[in-house]
Amino acid sequence: MYPSMKAELAARDGDLRLCLLLGVAAWFLFLDHVPHNAVSQLTMRNFGFSGATDLFVFIGGYTAAILYGRMMLERGFVVTATRIFKRLWQLYAAYIVLFVIYIDLIGYVARQSSAPALIGEFNVTGIVDHTIRTLIHGLLLQAKPLNLDVLQLFIVLMAVFPFVLFGMVRRPNVTMAGSIGLYFAACQFDWNLSSFPDGRWHLNPFCWQLLFMLGAWLALSGTNQMRAIRTLQKLAVVRAAAWLYLLFALAVTVAGKFPQAGIVPDLLRDALLPNDKENLAPHRVLHFLALAFLFAYMVPRDWSGFRWQMLQPVITCGQEWLSVFCAGVFLSFAGHLVLITGPDLLAMHVLVSVAGILIMTGVAYYVSWSKRQDHKPAFRTQALPEPAPQSARSTPFNRASLAPSMPASSLPSADAATAQVKMR
Repeated sequence: MYPSMKAELAARDGDLRLCLLLGVAAWFLFLDHVPHNAVSQLTMRNFGFSGATDLFVFIGGYTAAILYGRMMLERGFVVTATRIFKRLWQLYAAYIVLFVIYIDLIGYVARQSSAPALIGEFNVTGIVDHTIRTLIHGLLLQAKPLNLDVLQLFIVLMAVFPFVLFGMVRRPNVTMAGSIGLYFAACQFDWNLSSFPDGRWHLNPFCWQLLFMLGAWLALSGTNQMRAIRTLQKLAVVRAAAWLYLLFALAVTVAGKFPQAGIVPDLLRDALLPNDKENLAPHRVLHFLALAFLFAYMVPRDWSGFRWQMLQPVITCGQEWLSVFCAGVFLSFAGHLVLITGPDLLAMHVLVSVAGILIMTGVAYYVSWSKRQDHKPAFRTQALPEPAPQSARSTPFNRASLAPSMPASSLPSADAATAQVKMR
């Protein structure tokens, strides 16, 4: 079982579809996080039950299973758990930095400007009267400032992921069944985590873990399961059913925005709307799975569109999703501030949205470039020539001349070259 799973994970590694979808999710999250932004009407959540958050969580589980699943199979539980907790610490550190700066910035702007309503809009009401208490609860993930709920959810999911992955690698179907059972139990008994100063988490981790686990389960699926999925994708009747459900979700969503149009019966509309995002409503999960099913069929792994220049910014943002997400949190606040203090024009909404996406893309390219610089040697050394007959010493051998045809990591460091000379 393990060799076949390792081969499947190796085959799924480097799938550019994941980077493309993460980039789209990061852009949509930014647009959705700018309150009253007219451009956000074009994002995923306005055309069905699911939205960018669903996509973010599902792809997060899929990519985490690929990365750490191979490590679990090759190096064992202990090493993998330490690597996951290292990533968890990075996520938590990013959250703390964002939380402290974010709420301080919101509080300062609200006090200095004529927009005190910002404090209530961004869920940081206690920061003015109870600053220290709010900060402490924020460190414990009990505060819920607007736009940081996705990062909070990821921190909780990654904290339990070592144990989940251990079960997924050995008994994937049993572990997935346990996730489904936890989801229905949380819905039935109303389980959730409390938040400060009152209320509960906007994204219930007991329910949202289902999408994360579905992504991990599909990433770790064996050959037989993937063959069954591909067989379903080839059946026209299954694809037609998925399309019909997407059209149904679109009709219900539009009916919620224009109830007077009478697109769908009021009873049906009221049963499905408002869409329960907190507890991840079952029809929301089904909508996302239908989208994923059709996307995987229509966009193969070797799709030629990945070479299009117009898609490279989206793919790069997906590759550097954490930095892009953090930048988007601040940009969403800045964009909202511009919109409430400036003229309420459609052109201003478009300008704020385009400027934010361009800045996020610039951050992604900078982070990607910076990482490449870290893997380059500080300087290239020219080793001393090998001892040779007198007739040959007139043509010295320059090792650095091989650099274009050799990886940078294969070139000797300065210390290594000095040690070689001393030995000689």
